[in-house]
Amino acid sequence: MTVHEFGQENQKTVVLIHPSLVMWDYFEYVRPLLEKKYHLDIPALPGYDPDEKCDYTSVEQIARDIEDWLIVNNGGEADCIYGCSMGGSIVARILADNRTAINSAVIDGGITPYQLPRPITFFIALRDFLMILLGRIGGTKLLEKAFSADEYTEEDIAYVTKVLRMISLKTIWRTFDSCNNYSMPKQITTSCKTIEYWLAESEIKARKWDIRYVRKAFPGTVFRKVKGIGHAGLATLRPEDFAEGINRILK
Repeated sequence: MTVHEFGQENQKTVVLIHPSLVMWDYFEYVRPLLEKKYHLDIPALPGYDPDEKCDYTSVEQIARDIEDWLIVNNGGEADCIYGCSMGGSIVARILADNRTAINSAVIDGGITPYQLPRPITFFIALRDFLMILLGRIGGTKLLEKAFSADEYTEEDIAYVTKVLRMISLKTIWRTFDSCNNYSMPKQITTSCKTIEYWLAESEIKARKWDIRYVRKAFPGTVFRKVKGIGHAGLATLRPEDFAEGINRILK
């Protein structure tokens, strides 16, 4: 796994983990706002790395890979770790592993494990897989309407099309199946002092189970609603607000 680093001269470290169906350059708009102040580590996740041909593994494996990287390259520490949607799942698992010293964390619209029988979660993953497959063969407008409440430009849609044609069918399936079903310890202990769960106001109903899970797994989590965007829209549509949120946490 390649980790792209920026602002290495800065003392505080921020790890940014992207959602599914995009690449690490999902953070391209927020990077210039943060790299002058923080040392940014942005992993190119397996299956979504245009420079490395491989398939998505799992939430658990990617969490461990990022932990290993931090241990080797940053003394096992990070001042803040942020993950959106799928990336939020990975952040949750990193916090639960408690192998690294994470001072603060943001789970943005993060997906938590479904507390449902396996046959049901299989069909949920199959539904999402088929929807993405439709987008891959040319129905990106349908994909946009199904998965986002935001309005995107033709350039944005072209980007999604590029990513969909790059990633493998195995990556698509594993992404949804793993995010829905990744394992977490029965007893969760984390040394992280500050945890926030960000979500778009428009997705509160959709994230109802995730909110309940996070409250139980990570007591003391602060929940922050963001108006005027859809799921995973903050970093791309309102990067200044994104940067302000990170700055507030790291004061």
